[in-house]
Amino acid sequence: MTAGSTGRSPIHSGLSVLTTNKSATEMVTAWAKIIHKRCIVKSAIGARRRLQIAENSQGKAAMERAEIQRYLDRLLEVERFKDYCPNGLQVEGRTTVKRLVCGVTASQMLLDAAVERRADAVLVHHGYFWRGEDGRITGLRKKRLATLLANDISLFAYHLPLDAHPQLGNNAQLGRLMGWLPEGRFGDQDIGWVGRLPQPVTLGALTLSLAARLGREPLMLGEPERIVERIGWCTGGAQGYFEQAIACGVDCFVSGEASEPTTHLARESGVAYLGVGHHASERYGVQALGAHLAEAFGIEVEFVEVPNPV
Repeated sequence: MTAGSTGRSPIHSGLSVLTTNKSATEMVTAWAKIIHKRCIVKSAIGARRRLQIAENSQGKAAMERAEIQRYLDRLLEVERFKDYCPNGLQVEGRTTVKRLVCGVTASQMLLDAAVERRADAVLVHHGYFWRGEDGRITGLRKKRLATLLANDISLFAYHLPLDAHPQLGNNAQLGRLMGWLPEGRFGDQDIGWVGRLPQPVTLGALTLSLAARLGREPLMLGEPERIVERIGWCTGGAQGYFEQAIACGVDCFVSGEASEPTTHLARESGVAYLGVGHHASERYGVQALGAHLAEAFGIEVEFVEVPNPV
């Protein structure tokens, strides 16, 4: 799908969403409205006084790229995390940012959408330069970087810091979207969340609810009639946290993907597992972060959904 084939849904001043999934659009819209009311972090008040917010000829707010970098690095506590990639500014573009495109992954489709919209910067959860990756700039990597550099577009990427943020993060946003009641954290760097459902439901009913909200049919490992009350979750590819979630006493663990051992762990432990999609589970953190920037600083922010069945 090309970005031009989508419908555009305005959310609030400065932020809009592109997606082909009607239910996802409705949920994104509803939650972004809540985000911009609830998730304006206190540090933004002082930061707004410090930031140099200029006005261009069309009256749109602008920010210095370096100020965005400093603000996001502080907000997401980048220095606290040991990660698999560099967090923050990964590719340097023009010094001033008036329009920002955000998405889950810095794919070529997202970059092309940013060029089409004359964006000054791109903000993603999955960026570049992953540990163990071939560092040579050839093939697809060359094309992606050439697109950014030729158009003077900056790339900001925040991985584990965006997973973990207590209000704007992927796990916080998935929990809010589903109405789950968080009670604690677990796992390496406290990435995983545990909590309770508002009321006990069957695993089958929980699966249907997730499918309706995320626009994707989850992988269900467990008996549909099983009652679920205590739940653990960690977005993306966190199937490796399943055993730790089991040790926390959950009835069900929700993540994006499953591996071959996941089935056996679910069968032998009696704890259900739901794989709701890596991409589908991680749409909401970057949208919350984009909405926060739009609300706090007045720049134009647009989320572009690039479909991914995984």
